[in-house]
Amino acid sequence: MFFLSLKTSLINEQRWIAFLMLSWGALTIGLGGVNNYAELTVVRFLLGALEAGLFPGLVYYLTFWYRTSERSLRVALILASATLAGAFGGAIAYGVGQMNGVNGISAWRYLFYIEGAPSCASAFLVWFLLPDYPETASWLSDEEKDLARERLSVEGSHGESGGLTWAEAKKTLVDWRLYAHYLIYFGISTPFSSLSLFTPSITAGLGFSNLRAQLMTVPPYATAYVVTVAVAWSADYFNARGLHSTIFALIGAIGFLASAVLPADAYAHRYGCLIVASSGAFACIPPLLGWLSSNLHSTGAAGLAIALNISFGAPGQIVGVWIYKADEKQKGYPTGHWTNAALLFFVAVGCVLLRCYYGRLNRRRTGMKPYAY
Repeated sequence: MFFLSLKTSLINEQRWIAFLMLSWGALTIGLGGVNNYAELTVVRFLLGALEAGLFPGLVYYLTFWYRTSERSLRVALILASATLAGAFGGAIAYGVGQMNGVNGISAWRYLFYIEGAPSCASAFLVWFLLPDYPETASWLSDEEKDLARERLSVEGSHGESGGLTWAEAKKTLVDWRLYAHYLIYFGISTPFSSLSLFTPSITAGLGFSNLRAQLMTVPPYATAYVVTVAVAWSADYFNARGLHSTIFALIGAIGFLASAVLPADAYAHRYGCLIVASSGAFACIPPLLGWLSSNLHSTGAAGLAIALNISFGAPGQIVGVWIYKADEKQKGYPTGHWTNAALLFFVAVGCVLLRCYYGRLNRRRTGMKPYAY
């Protein structure tokens, strides 16, 4: 994951992102054609490897176009689009489920065909239409390019910068404050991945069955979309990314905690808790990524640190695969809810401590650019 993420800082961003999208979409379609465990393992491994570079690549790409006060919202639009896709995904899965056996093909195979095709089609649009940097955008006038260059002279990455040097890499790798960001991101990765994977299972454990469980994943994802975008806008507007991540990590933790302690048959209450938990867990991520990129002051450092940050989240995503145990369905999946609640409390505490640390550093940086909050 780390090397694929880092690659986005070394070659043409436009073509690299397009390549990842096309490959990712093609492999998703390929999952619909697997026939045994070995084929599934190989295709899924390749899919994960290619998927690894896309999100950090997009976050890094935004640093070439937007100032620090504008990034959390843009990251949120990317991430919230994933939650919205989750909402549509549940609805699509419900509809595709009705196609089971059509032309002798299982419904789950149709689902992979349908979900992979848009990525492949979008990749061609990205290849031909997405500019690398403001300086190379054909649809900007010379005056607009100069304005973009001036806007980002201090607070953005620069297309004319060379590749990552060993000196920059060493300085970034031993900048220990960044590891606080990485650990916090690890904490949020488990709730994020577990919700992405197991929301249909969780809704099935709330009394909904089969395809209806897929359909009932739509409200949590749709609510999370609205909340995520609103929180990111507020975090940028008030220049308080750490505070916003703290508040919504706590909200998510409370949602999971309530789900864990409520009776297993309190279906309506626990469904409401799922909506709260999803909104809190998703909403605290864009301010975290905006906070990290806002406190990186060179193009090379931004590419490496964003890659490392997402890479630290990978173990958390692995944990997320295992915490919702099938044999706990009748109990309401307490292990998963307790684990996610604990990690979100960890994220909240980490954000508070990091915010205090930056405040202390800023009091010492007289005459220097302050760290963002």
